[in-house]
Amino acid sequence: MQADIPVCPANLRHHLQGIQHDFAIESGLSCVLLLAKKPMTKSQIVTHFAEKFELTKKTSAMIIEEVAGLAIPETKKTGSFTVPGIGKLILVKRKARMGRNPATGKAIKIPAKTVIKMRIAKAAKEAIEPKKK
Repeated sequence: MQADIPVCPANLRHHLQGIQHDFAIESGLSCVLLLAKKPMTKSQIVTHFAEKFELTKKTSAMIIEEVAGLAIPETKKTGSFTVPGIGKLILVKRKARMGRNPATGKAIKIPAKTVIKMRIAKAAKEAIEPKKK
């Protein structure tokens, strides 16, 4: 590393956790993380599972596709599908309601419809964003 680039005080810990980031030193005391802006791609997830469980990438991809292939018809049939530790896909029926056209200000009727929502599991929420005390 070049001498003129400041070093993150938690760099080793971040490296071991697989966190890639840029950082800035505030008041010379702490590191402000700017986490990678791009989420993992499907191929990166497939590669991760293949390496972790010593599978071929093809087998790993088939497992991921099967989970998605199972989630869609189950959600459609039963109204929900749970991915343990992550969350639950649910169907929610919205009632018809009156709305307003933002361009004209005219009242319009918004029809009833069914939407899909993802309820995040409590464990996942707390692992990603710990509760403030």
